Amino acid sequence: MSFSAETEIRGKRVTVVGLARSGVAAARLLQAVGAQVTVADGKEASALAEPLAKLDRNAVKVRVGAGYEAALEGAELVVISPGVPFRLPSLEAVRRRGLRVIGELELASRFLRAPVLAVTGTNGKSTTVTLVGLLLAESGKRAFVGGNLGTPLCEAALASYQAGPGAGPYDYVVAEVSSFQLETVERFHPRVAALLNITPDHLDRYDSLDDYVAAKGRLFANQTQGDIALLNLDDERVAGLTGRLSARTLGFSRTLAPDRAGCEGTFLDGGALVATIGGTRREICRREELRLLGDHNLSNALAASAIGLACDCPIPSMRQVLRTFPGLEHALEFVRERQGVRFINDSKGTNVDATLKALESLSQPILLIAGGKDKGGDFSKLRQAVLQRVKRLILIGEAAPLIQAALAGFDRISKAATLRDAVDLAAREATAGDAVLLSPACASFDMFADYQDRGRQFKALVHELL
Repeated sequence: MSFSAETEIRGKRVTVVGLARSGVAAARLLQAVGAQVTVADGKEASALAEPLAKLDRNAVKVRVGAGYEAALEGAELVVISPGVPFRLPSLEAVRRRGLRVIGELELASRFLRAPVLAVTGTNGKSTTVTLVGLLLAESGKRAFVGGNLGTPLCEAALASYQAGPGAGPYDYVVAEVSSFQLETVERFHPRVAALLNITPDHLDRYDSLDDYVAAKGRLFANQTQGDIALLNLDDERVAGLTGRLSARTLGFSRTLAPDRAGCEGTFLDGGALVATIGGTRREICRREELRLLGDHNLSNALAASAIGLACDCPIPSMRQVLRTFPGLEHALEFVRERQGVRFINDSKGTNVDATLKALESLSQPILLIAGGKDKGGDFSKLRQAVLQRVKRLILIGEAAPLIQAALAGFDRISKAATLRDAVDLAAREATAGDAVLLSPACASFDMFADYQDRGRQFKALVHELL
């Protein structure tokens, strides 16, 4: 934390827009620093009882429901949650008045003393960040793991601020970072910045894929020669950044031989995960030792290993984690085997590319449950994988007609009014040796609170099957 960060905020009138977890954490940090805090949200108070209960109502002004934008009047700084559109007309009006609008990520970064290890990408962020946290912990290092993953970075910033001068509570801050959070960065400066992949996503929020790519690229904006940029050399859009960044570049790849990669990093070489960081070849572990399913998770393991090595994690400690980590809840999560049929929860598959990776990770005939709220994805990209691997496609949610139209000619499609109906139908049609896969390729908000709610309901329904 710099002295200027505190002096810039103490006594200032700051409005926090959006009362999800990030907004609440930002408000609590701002209070601790001494700002005059107003929180604002378009939802009515009755729907915000839980987040509002986490704030000191005697010290925070609240403007919610209709007319919440009035909370921007008189503000000297505005902090927005990731779910609040950066180009909201009321925020554009504020900027025209010369007021700064930053995100919770940017605010937190001003008060973090430990080096930040930031990971972004369309898919794989949560798995990679979790793995990095485990690698650090197994190596005896104190790590905060959060950001877009779950625990807001402002909670780490608050703990650092309250600890006062000195070593602080963390050796590293491992942050999952979304494109929404990167829209508002100014000084955010990760010591290690990793870009896992870029595929079309969130095109309901961005005008074009180029805008989405530009948002992701802001991760590297403030890095210098003393930092590390980690790039997926198997992704054309990501690999294209090689040689164009200020930081030292490392790569990871499942397909390139280390001597052909053009930079140091981590690679799959003859069935082994190997590192060439530091100029020598070192084996991390064998591919078959990984518990994680799928080629995409092999890429995540390579990325996490590169970050671990950049933080001086010993290879034996890293090997232990890679051999035992089973994966995240809702990400190709094995739920149950019933009458020879495996049920798999991939509710975190909220875009087309994630669902493609899930389909490619399974060798059995698949009964796929998909659908939800459309995010502007191109469902026609599912066609080849569906034709080759899917025994029955069961569609739910608002996007069901769009997916069916995109897969015109594929005749093994059924629609279900509810997730319960979809699970029951899949269970009736599946035979021994099949897999029932929930991988929606869509957001969850048409029928569920979030992807976690969707995944947990799926698991409960599967366990209810006789």
